[in-house]
Amino acid sequence: MIQVNENYSKLKASYLFADIAKRIKVFQTTYPHKPIIRLGIGDVTEPLPPVCIQALHEAVDEMASRETFRGYGPEQGYDFLREAIAKHDFQARGADISADEIFVSDGAKCDTGNIQELFGAKVKIAVPDPVYPVYVDTNVMAGRTGKNTNGRYAGLVYLDGTVENGFVPAPPKEPVDLIYLCFPNNPTGAVATKEQLTAWVAYARKNKALILFDAAYEAFIRTPGIPHSIFEIEGARECAIEFRSFSKTAGFTGTRCAFTVIPKDLVAYTKKGEKVPLHPMWTRRHTTKFNGVSYIVQRAAAAIYTKEGKRQVKKIIDFYLGNGKIIRKAFAKAGYDCIGGDNSPYVWVNVNGKKSWDFFDKLLHDAQVVITPGAGFGKDGEGFIRVSSFNSRENVEEAVKRIVKAL
Repeated sequence: MIQVNENYSKLKASYLFADIAKRIKVFQTTYPHKPIIRLGIGDVTEPLPPVCIQALHEAVDEMASRETFRGYGPEQGYDFLREAIAKHDFQARGADISADEIFVSDGAKCDTGNIQELFGAKVKIAVPDPVYPVYVDTNVMAGRTGKNTNGRYAGLVYLDGTVENGFVPAPPKEPVDLIYLCFPNNPTGAVATKEQLTAWVAYARKNKALILFDAAYEAFIRTPGIPHSIFEIEGARECAIEFRSFSKTAGFTGTRCAFTVIPKDLVAYTKKGEKVPLHPMWTRRHTTKFNGVSYIVQRAAAAIYTKEGKRQVKKIIDFYLGNGKIIRKAFAKAGYDCIGGDNSPYVWVNVNGKKSWDFFDKLLHDAQVVITPGAGFGKDGEGFIRVSSFNSRENVEEAVKRIVKAL
């Protein structure tokens, strides 16, 4: 008889954003004439940069001619995009990353979920708390955890993010094998200094551990001296994989394009302690299970690395950061402490001892504004909410008026 993967039964009843959607649906059914403003899920709202639109049109026209038509492309990505990424995102910042160490994909969420296929079933995993749920849930599905008890899964090492440490956890005292880090952080908006990341790299090298570094929001960093990549840290090539995305950088949430960086000298180990390079393993996995991002989309992604493309992307991100400043100011006016919103599109708000789902319901019912309850990101997220700056200026200004009035 066909059997199911029973690890799925360990997952909490529903995915965070599915829970939010259900509550919104109930509200809209009950109050159909009350318009909602969404500052919850991290989906962008501004159109693609004009350079990307132009590149899309030109690439579509190429597909109309036999001479320039493209069929299957290289699964790892076209050279023109991989070379642009290596040059502008890494080499320009002093990071030693080559084009053939870059794998283009359809999303950082997909890659952070799929990468765990490379690792043994019994690796010891450390995750931050609050945490982006995908890191945890994909390992639950793979059977690397026990049951969820009181908001945490047995078998995981949780790295507490608190007000005291600025939501940047330090390495644990115990050895672990696999470490998930995300900076600028989702959901808190916190950023890690070079010194803090250097400590993590030193820990990983000492313990023969691997850092999975999610840098999907690096383009929002504005504070000088904050690393944009883990590979800006000496020694990271020996102990880290990095994930990036065009979704938040250039608005590709509906267009789908991202990439993962796996250095060629990065290794893991067999049970006998023999070294195994991870680059060829991911190459095999990627080329076996993925057919590549479309040529049209990759041409659009490459356009952001032109001089005009960089200018247009910066303008869009500055717009969202402007929204974040407005949101932070509004909550501060209402008496709530915040972080984020300056090097990140997310504002992390301390709701002064209230339950985060109760605060969600209050803002939904009293202000018709949707935010994300911090409890959905882990035990340490209780008592906080995440507010997204992805929306129009008009909607953000209206939302904060409603919020201040409701509070």
